[in-house]
Amino acid sequence: MYAVIRTGGKQYRVAEGDVLRIEKITGDIGAEVSFTEVLLLGGSDSPKVGQPTVSGAKVVGKVLAQDKHRRVLHFRKEKEGWTRRRGHRQPYTEVKVTSISG
Repeated sequence: MYAVIRTGGKQYRVAEGDVLRIEKITGDIGAEVSFTEVLLLGGSDSPKVGQPTVSGAKVVGKVLAQDKHRRVLHFRKEKEGWTRRRGHRQPYTEVKVTSISG
């Protein structure tokens, strides 16, 4: 069974046992989180498509890590002879999907 969930402004296709990195959410390491915005449920039967979400469907996961991605550098050079280098590290939450119900 698989599901399509929406979190952090993005959509993810998940199945039980998947590990995914999503936009940072609150929760300690080892805590359970549930995603109720399930857009689609699929599997052996015909898929259930929500309008916009599937009512009563839920995906439960366990928080594995709260960390930051690798640094992304932005380098800018102008004709006048000056340069600027800036960096950014986006925080994320690593989640392992434990169950899908619906």
